[in-house]
Amino acid sequence: MKLTKEEKAMLAGAYGEGTSLAMKVLVAIGEAYDAPYMVPVTRTHVALSNQEADLWFAERLAKGGAVCRVRPTVNPSFNWRACEEFTKLEAEDLAIVKRTHAAYTKLGAIMTYDCTPYLERNVPRFGETIAFSESSATPFVNSVYGARSNRESAQSALCSAVTGVTPYYGFLLDENRAGEVLVHVEADLQDDFDYQMLGYLTPRKTGFAVPVFEGITEPSKEALMNLGAELNTGGNVALYHIVGFTPEAPTREAAFQGRKPQKEVTITRPELDAMREELSASGGKIDFALYGCPHFTIDQVTTVAEMVKGKTLAVPLFIMTSSLTKNLAQKMGYEEIIRQAGGYIIDDTCMDQPCWKFLYGKKGITDSPKCAYYTKRRQMEFVIAPLKDSVTAALEGRY
Repeated sequence: MKLTKEEKAMLAGAYGEGTSLAMKVLVAIGEAYDAPYMVPVTRTHVALSNQEADLWFAERLAKGGAVCRVRPTVNPSFNWRACEEFTKLEAEDLAIVKRTHAAYTKLGAIMTYDCTPYLERNVPRFGETIAFSESSATPFVNSVYGARSNRESAQSALCSAVTGVTPYYGFLLDENRAGEVLVHVEADLQDDFDYQMLGYLTPRKTGFAVPVFEGITEPSKEALMNLGAELNTGGNVALYHIVGFTPEAPTREAAFQGRKPQKEVTITRPELDAMREELSASGGKIDFALYGCPHFTIDQVTTVAEMVKGKTLAVPLFIMTSSLTKNLAQKMGYEEIIRQAGGYIIDDTCMDQPCWKFLYGKKGITDSPKCAYYTKRRQMEFVIAPLKDSVTAALEGRY
C-alpha cells in the first residue's frame, strides 16, 4: 500500500506502540483487499463487547498509549446498576464490564453504549467516509444516508478511530456500491415487523449480493432499522437500495449504475409468513417479553406505553434503549406508565450480555429475530411476533 508520511510514522511507532498496532492491522486489511492507499474517516462507531478477546485488544491499544483521533461512539455494554434490580451479578461479570469501560474511556471513546448511533449522536451525511461496525448500523448508514463504510469489525473500526484512516476498498468505491440483484417485493408490507422478515429472508434468495428492492413505499425509520439489522443477521449484507427512496436509487437504472441485474427474485406474503414460522418458537405460555435489538426508538416505546397504560402485565417486560431515549421516555411519563404495569426501560445494555442470565432457559416473546438469534446461545427460546401482538401476549401471559 502507498502510505503517507504521517501514516508511515504511525506504523513505525512514532506515536506509540498502540497506534503502531492499529496501523499494522489496517495495513494488513488493506493488503488483503488490494487497497491502493488509506483515506481519512470523519466518523467511527465501535461494536464494543465485554468479551475477553475484544477487551484484550482494546486494553492492549490503551496500554500502548493509543488515543482516538476520531472518537467513536460505542455499542451497549451492560448496565450493572439497573441489572442488580433483577439478578445477582457475578463478580467476574462485574469486573469485566468495569475493565471495558476503563479501557475505552482511556482510548477516548464516547461512551454512548447504544447500537443505533445512526439515529442520534453519530449521524453521517451523504457521501461521508466513515468506519462503522455493528450489524444494524452499517446497512443503515450506507443505504439510508448514502455514507460510505465497509462492514467493519469492532477491532478494525477501533483501529480507524485511533489512526483516523481506513483502507480504500469495498463500499468506499463508487463501482462497488451498485446493486446486484433486483428484488421484487410483492408482499404487502403492513407494518415495521414485516421488514424484519423481509431482511432475514432476502439473503437466502440473493446471497450476500447488494439487493435493490422494488415495491416498497415510504418505510418508517424503524422499518429501515429492522430491514438492515436482519439483512446483516440472516446474511452478510451491508448495503441495499430501495428504488425511489434511498439516495443512490432514484431509479432502477441509477441503483444498478446502468448495469443489468445479475438476477431477479420475487418475495411474496406466503414466503414472509413461512420465514416467521421457521424462526419462531411455538405459541403457548411465555415467561417474559424482551425488546430493543436494535435499541428501541421513542415511537416504539410510545406504542408499548399506550398499550399497557392502566393495566398489569402477566409477565415481566423489558425494553432496551439508548440513554437519550430513556431520558425522553421519563420526561413524557412513559417510563412510569410501563413501570406501573410491571415493565422496565433499561438503557446502555443489550440482551447479549451476561447480566440477563436469570432469563436463561426460559421462553420469551420478542419482535426481533436478531434478538432470538443472539440469545439462542444463551438458552433462551423466543416466540417472534409483531410488536402489538407481543405486548398483548405479555399482558395475557401467553401467545
